[in-house]
Amino acid sequence: MIEAEQRNTAAPQVSQTVYPIDKGRKRELLSHLIGSHNWQQVLVFARTKHGSNRLAQQLEKDGIRSTAIHGNKSQGARTKALADFKSGKARVLVATDIAARGLDIEQLPFVVNYDLPNVPEDYVHRIGRTGRAGHTGQAISLVGGDETQQLRAIEKLLQKKITTEHEPGYERTSSDSSATPKSGNNGKNRNQNRGKNTRQNDNNSGARKQQSSRNGFKGNQSSGRSQSRHASA
Repeated sequence: MIEAEQRNTAAPQVSQTVYPIDKGRKRELLSHLIGSHNWQQVLVFARTKHGSNRLAQQLEKDGIRSTAIHGNKSQGARTKALADFKSGKARVLVATDIAARGLDIEQLPFVVNYDLPNVPEDYVHRIGRTGRAGHTGQAISLVGGDETQQLRAIEKLLQKKITTEHEPGYERTSSDSSATPKSGNNGKNRNQNRGKNTRQNDNNSGARKQQSSRNGFKGNQSSGRSQSRHASA
């Protein structure tokens, strides 16, 4: 029981911070944080192999030396990527959960969750790579509006709320996707109501036209009879 609790608990010397951010601006915020705070040796977790490669390439374009490690890379390429990261040649190492298993980086100062894991326990494993041997560490999570459910599950596991910070100029503007109204039957009902209203308006318009036509016909008849009486007189 004690062992299970330890596996689901982050080390007290690891500070945890959440930055709410629009999904499309995550890379921009990450580059800003690394550059403005002069972070060195940053381990970044991405959800997919393709996403890891793309992020590393984008950070390189931003002037931040980066490399990626994942299952599609050869053993030689992974060994080189890890060696470049440990030596400081690469400032950022982007990894998937599977590729990061067994990574042992002494005194790693920063872990960034670029994508939150779907399994809450994976979050604890990720941030457990910093703050080892009594050293302090920072765990930063960039949380999009579609990741609030994962964040709640992680906080439930930790039995605590993670500190939230807002970086000026990078505040999240999009809402949680779960709050978006679903189409389903409600959408069908709205379409049906619109159709009924349209048909009702068409019927009312048709009825008014028929009434107007009848009134015009009666007016013509009355005018004809009046003219006939004047002629007889």
